[in-house]
Amino acid sequence: VFQVSSPLKTTPSSLSEYEVLPNGCEAHWEVVERILFIYAKLNPGIAYVQGMNEIVGPLYYTFATDPNSEWKEHAEADTFFCFTNLMAEIRDNFIKSLDDSQCGITYKMEKVYSTLKEKDVELYLKLQEQNIKPQFFAFRWLTLLLSQEFLLPDVIRIWDSLFADDKRFDFLLLVCCAMLTLIRDQLLEGDFTLNMRLLQDYPISDVHLILKKAKELQDSK
Repeated sequence: VFQVSSPLKTTPSSLSEYEVLPNGCEAHWEVVERILFIYAKLNPGIAYVQGMNEIVGPLYYTFATDPNSEWKEHAEADTFFCFTNLMAEIRDNFIKSLDDSQCGITYKMEKVYSTLKEKDVELYLKLQEQNIKPQFFAFRWLTLLLSQEFLLPDVIRIWDSLFADDKRFDFLLLVCCAMLTLIRDQLLEGDFTLNMRLLQDYPISDVHLILKKAKELQDSK
């Protein structure tokens, strides 16, 4: 229980953006905590891993702020259903023993670079020359589905595009590549320290520009 509740109480997240609940109602973090706790109990093979709270947060926010009050009442159940189905697709990212397998997170991070090499070899070679490994930034991008890189409304917009795509996680790789190519000039000019700062605190906030670029990369195959 402590594993689940600790990050929810101490980490700033989208939960602060909800409207205050009436007296007698549970706090939003308590609802999210219960969702994660039940998921961990039903899935002992993976249990709770740090970062799952960042995945469930945008889902719960979407349901808990629905303008239809009747639908809003079912926010917890709807969130649990969607979170469980989403985790069925991305759970391998959270299983350490699978890290180096073809379905693990290490393979996916390397796939970001192999895709970048195909789309922008000059930028790829620059990052390789500076020994900037995808693990330094793409781990968070991929495991948390970019939920920590943008404001919550923008995260929801990105997820809307991801979930609408049949090959949604291939598209996520393209979104990551788009993020790199959109700051290529800064990366080509910067040194290791500056580039690491750019990648760990991504400077572009216009997600529509990023999604447009990702679609261009997708269509250029």
